[in-house]
Amino acid sequence: MSDSGGIAANKTNSHYYNLKVKEVVRETEDAISIVFDPEVNIDYKSGQFLTIILPFDGKKVRRAYSLCSSPFTDSNPAVMVKRVEGGLMSDYLNTRLKAGDILEVMEPMGNFTTEFSIENKRHIIMFGGGSGITPLISIIKSTLNQEPESILTLIYCNRNIDSVIFRDQLENLQKHNEGRLQVIHILDDAPVNWQGPSGLLNHEMLQQLIERIPNWGPEKTVYLMCGPEGMMNNVETLLEKRGIPREKIFKESFVAGTIGKEEKQDSAMEEGEGKDYDVTVIYDGEEYTFEVKAGQHILETALDRDIDLPFSCQSGLCTACRGKLISGKIKMDEDEGLSEAEKSEGYVLTCVGRPISSGVKIQIG
Repeated sequence: MSDSGGIAANKTNSHYYNLKVKEVVRETEDAISIVFDPEVNIDYKSGQFLTIILPFDGKKVRRAYSLCSSPFTDSNPAVMVKRVEGGLMSDYLNTRLKAGDILEVMEPMGNFTTEFSIENKRHIIMFGGGSGITPLISIIKSTLNQEPESILTLIYCNRNIDSVIFRDQLENLQKHNEGRLQVIHILDDAPVNWQGPSGLLNHEMLQQLIERIPNWGPEKTVYLMCGPEGMMNNVETLLEKRGIPREKIFKESFVAGTIGKEEKQDSAMEEGEGKDYDVTVIYDGEEYTFEVKAGQHILETALDRDIDLPFSCQSGLCTACRGKLISGKIKMDEDEGLSEAEKSEGYVLTCVGRPISSGVKIQIG
């Protein structure tokens, strides 16, 4: 992507920056946008995230937050942070962060992106829930700006009207792009005068909504989703029943899934498990070789040896630790963050990956 948003940055090394906060915007009672002060350009794509790093009790804590700005329409890159009950980082940022503060941030990452072209003519159908709107609104703004022949439909689920993040922005975008952007709000607890759908986004409601929106055919339609696991599973089930090809469906998860997790945990031990192996990781022009003990993950072992590999969520979702397996075999505890295409190309996640053969070599970046 040629255009980029600017971020005020004091570069600590090739992958980390100290960023100055320009503004903290209160979006809802429990969500803020953090807007950074532009001085130095850092390339990012709509749908990517920044990893914020803060010290707590002498230990650095990392959390990934999606960019809600567009590199084509916003001069100030911004991330959205929703306060999570018991969340160390989200609580601090929502209650104590202020303009002028400096945050240590890892470079933009993430593969929940799409390439924009003035020649594209497509219908992007989006399903969002709660804070899942964050990467979607970035993609919405970029699509409207870069693809005049494309249209978008957003189905957005929330608890109530006050919990709708970016409510005013979405209303203005829809108003100024009439016929190109349709936003359908669904509320669990709708007010008396509510005219839209209400209740949980179940199969029947999804079926009705899909039939109401423009049908551009499978060749010109893509589906994006980001939100709670239950919502995304319902959407995937419906799309599968409608015969939508998997390569047309893209999703971003903020939390590790639980459905089917028991089956993964109870799976039989593969040949090669239960042994110690040497692993070689190539990153940032350096080559590191170290022993990974049986049952340990590659990333945690590297960090224990003060090898500064990229990571964020450490649960196999954000893909910040993604690398390409050059040789050997590894087993991943969780691979939800990777697309089928990425897995077929040999990409692995070091944070949830364990070697199960000798000769494991991984190229990161």
